Amino acid sequence: MIKSRLAGVFMSATLLGSASGAALAADAVLTALPVQRTAWVENYNPFNESTRLPSIQDFVYEPLVIFNSLKSGEPNFRLATSYEYGSDLKSVTFKLRDGVTWSDGEPFNADDVAFTFNMVLKTPALDTRSMAKLIENIEVIDPLTVKFNLKKVNSLAADDIVRVPVVAEHIWSKVADPVSFTNPKPVGTGPLTDFRRFTEQEYLQCRNPNYWDAATLKVDCMRFPQIANNDQALAAAARGDLDWMGSFLPDIENTYVSKDPANHKYWLPAGSFVMFNVNPESPNEGNRAAFSDVNFRRALSMALDREAMVEIAGYGYPTINQYPSGLGRAYHAWNNPAVDEKFGKYMQNDPEAAKSLLAEHGYKDTNGDGFVEAPNGKPISFDIIVPNGWTDWVNAAQIAVEGLNAVGIKASVGTPEQAVWNEALIKGTYDMALNSAFVGPTPYTHFDTILHERNQGVTRFGAGRFKNSELSAALDGFTQTTDQAKQKELINTVQMIAGENLPVIPVFNNPRWYQYNTKRFTGFFSAENPVANPVVHDNQPERLLHLLSLRPVN
Repeated sequence: MIKSRLAGVFMSATLLGSASGAALAADAVLTALPVQRTAWVENYNPFNESTRLPSIQDFVYEPLVIFNSLKSGEPNFRLATSYEYGSDLKSVTFKLRDGVTWSDGEPFNADDVAFTFNMVLKTPALDTRSMAKLIENIEVIDPLTVKFNLKKVNSLAADDIVRVPVVAEHIWSKVADPVSFTNPKPVGTGPLTDFRRFTEQEYLQCRNPNYWDAATLKVDCMRFPQIANNDQALAAAARGDLDWMGSFLPDIENTYVSKDPANHKYWLPAGSFVMFNVNPESPNEGNRAAFSDVNFRRALSMALDREAMVEIAGYGYPTINQYPSGLGRAYHAWNNPAVDEKFGKYMQNDPEAAKSLLAEHGYKDTNGDGFVEAPNGKPISFDIIVPNGWTDWVNAAQIAVEGLNAVGIKASVGTPEQAVWNEALIKGTYDMALNSAFVGPTPYTHFDTILHERNQGVTRFGAGRFKNSELSAALDGFTQTTDQAKQKELINTVQMIAGENLPVIPVFNNPRWYQYNTKRFTGFFSAENPVANPVVHDNQPERLLHLLSLRPVN
């Protein structure tokens, strides 16, 4: 019965070797696809934003708290059992769970938390959550209590603090360079810390022998096969090889569900904001001049056929986003109608208006090749980069290119590997890219992630390199009050500045891509069981709650 359950999940004799296969014969192995890559890179550093394995955060390094984005940020306590803000909202204190140990048996305590954050504060390359701008200092009150003193009032500080992975002081204090450290033998507090096998094509991540919540965990190992693109993902999913995944599957009822209607399931709750980034710091002089000009960005926006991107490239799954600020339909209750009135025309597909706007502001075809040059006479020519194999995005980018070429803007599609795309966005070595940002219980999350000054060039979400102190101050103000009317006023300000400047170009909102197979495991989140965000992707901490809910089929 166990062999039958595991058939197709992994080929023990072939892939793992006879000894390893025998050791795993009775294990419940869940096969997951959290990201598409052409090869796995053996990097276990949870702070690395480019090449870390996608199962390090959450599964090796458990969060203090998981805030459930599908339930208005409801806290699920993990390494912490409670948190409390100071009466002045200038501190937040966490009580830690008693009895937690690291996977090597050493006790976990407040010193580990303080060490981690102090390391991050003094190492800017590790500070992907901008802790240096949030935290004044950290106090260890006792072994199970740690207090974060904040630089200013912040009612949402805990949300960011808990997204920083907490590492073991007794390991990382001996690391000379935590930035380049690949953490080859990871010691964590999470459920899966034992890497039994690693190759470029597959790795196997198994139980932490000292996991504090072992009684809840029923999955023994997770298997991560290397899959490079959506077509390969679809083929593996249709065969029933994947238990938990999140990919764009075209015509999902016919290509996936129909192959095993009893077990092949999906749920597509509202998800990420998808946008085009243009780089105002482009290495190319003509592109840099164009991308720094809001009139060029507006013309570019009007050249985009968003409906075709949704209906043709996305098979109708995404939701069109024509909000000048990028707000999105899910947050319409927060909408500032004055922004639509002033800038809504730039979100409509209007090629003739785009051509007129370009001509009005000095963009002319001076060499007769059919494409405009910048007002300074420099050529404009760029790739829109999209990760190789992300077929829906590649097709959306191609539709964009057709629209841009038609109005005289010379563009083409580039398809680098996902890690290369990610690095280009962070380092600013790209010209134009299709990108996305996560959403939260309020619009604050995605506005802060993509537009706040402190986040520019830190992760791929701040690839637009937009600097506006008034907008950043409004976002900071949102965290300094609990008055909803005041928060609405501040988000109105954010929308107006974003709509006027068009620092990113909204196109649609994706659903949360999520498919699952109930043949070997049950307990998956679904529309009928909407416990939390169901996605297996990295940067989705609720996936830990999902893993803990799964049960092997007997």
